[in-house]
Amino acid sequence: MIGDHTPVPTLGVRDIGSAREFYEGTLGLTPGRDMPGGVEYRAGSGGIFVYESEFAGTNKATAMMFELPEDAFDTQVADLRAKGVAFQTYDLPETQWDDGVATMMDGGFRSVWFEDPDGNIFNLGTGMG
Repeated sequence: MIGDHTPVPTLGVRDIGSAREFYEGTLGLTPGRDMPGGVEYRAGSGGIFVYESEFAGTNKATAMMFELPEDAFDTQVADLRAKGVAFQTYDLPETQWDDGVATMMDGGFRSVWFEDPDGNIFNLGTGMG
């Protein structure tokens, strides 16, 4: 069954060289195999495939989420800020915002959203597991 296999998010980018700078330098992902038109990255027990596409950044919804343990969240947010990543805010019900960090479900879930250079939207969040 499909549900027995690990999905691999695929993200379109305009320029693979610029994307590599962001994914490797800013996010700290380690590249795996170079593949036709893109590169594979390992992340946790899965992976991400980043490839060149004329439709890069056209998705206006969250493309990918990284679930973090609560004790790692603040460090990761600070690291991204130090690398120049700007966090987005949205009009979400029952959400408190503090300097780009959303707190939801009475403090049970904290989250930030940001974009890669091509406009793909990422989320770092806690409390999902």
